[in-house]
Amino acid sequence: MSGTSMDGIDIALIETDGRNVVQRGPSGFVPYESAFRRRIEAGLEDAKSIHARNERPGELAAIEQELTRRHGEAVRSFLSDCKLSADTIDIIGFHGQTVLHRPHEKLTVQLGDGGLLADITGIPVVYDMRANDMVHGGQGAPLVPVYHQALAARVPTELGKGKSVVFVNIGGISNVTIVSVTGDPIAFDTGPGNTLIDQWVSDRAGIAYDAGGTIASEGQVLASVVARYMAKPFFDLKPPKSLDRNDFTLEDLGNPELADGARTLARITADAILEAGIYAPEQPALWVICGGGRKNATIMADLAEGAAKAGAVVIAAEDLGLNGDSMEAEAWAYLAVRALDGLPLTFPTTTGCDVAVSGGVVVGPDR
Repeated sequence: MSGTSMDGIDIALIETDGRNVVQRGPSGFVPYESAFRRRIEAGLEDAKSIHARNERPGELAAIEQELTRRHGEAVRSFLSDCKLSADTIDIIGFHGQTVLHRPHEKLTVQLGDGGLLADITGIPVVYDMRANDMVHGGQGAPLVPVYHQALAARVPTELGKGKSVVFVNIGGISNVTIVSVTGDPIAFDTGPGNTLIDQWVSDRAGIAYDAGGTIASEGQVLASVVARYMAKPFFDLKPPKSLDRNDFTLEDLGNPELADGARTLARITADAILEAGIYAPEQPALWVICGGGRKNATIMADLAEGAAKAGAVVIAAEDLGLNGDSMEAEAWAYLAVRALDGLPLTFPTTTGCDVAVSGGVVVGPDR
């Protein structure tokens, strides 16, 4: 998958029944070079004029084909490195590149030609897994929660303490899955993840991201700016709720010094995540952090400090023997198997759909 962060392609192999059995295999990452990343970023402007899911204005059609070919080559290289042949793989779950997400318009667009990917790899593909949820009244995001629920079974009793466990993905946008002791998972976007920090340091320092949160660690939190962001109407909405990467901007940050801006944005990311705990059926005991944001030590420290006030613990995915980099790619593989079997991908408690629904389009050999 290549989601909102636009940094490259995450790829992972799992063996699963789409239910409770998950055997995690190898994973990898293929970065986009700066020139292609800039093409995608420019394409976001073209995407603003989309009014139907199949529209590809401006450069988007060309970007989609190039992006799909890159995914195809990533799969072939990955299988070669793993010494696996294409005929050993049952299905590919293909997310593509999100360029537009407007749940209020029942519109979500991920660039990616599933048929072309199947032709390149010789493997059946499931893609466009968000759309059917929107047809049934859902927000089309997040889709990873049902995989988080399967992984929650790995949490030791001494950590879970019989209470809610929260899986957090800090990508471009942050989202949470609250796995309670009983009932379906509760999931929603919480606010900006890395996207504003990345934009800030890119604009001010010409670098792609704040590696390790080093820049932020040298700054001061601007409390008034944090309060301004946290007062936004989005935080008053009850879940399910989801965001487009453009729903939060740098406009409210003002013009602080580089490190103060990065430090303040890190705190906003953490505070927005922790606020999600109010929607858990019982006070969460454990927060499991996944995605690129877990590598930002400043965000992690803010999360740990805030969670501790409520008696909870914050850990990285690796502390459970998981891989925080590959988890979303693993989830898309898991969802692909569920799609093949017609099992629900989304639930009223995760996306707001009317009923639990499956989804996805299956293409490729023998399909």
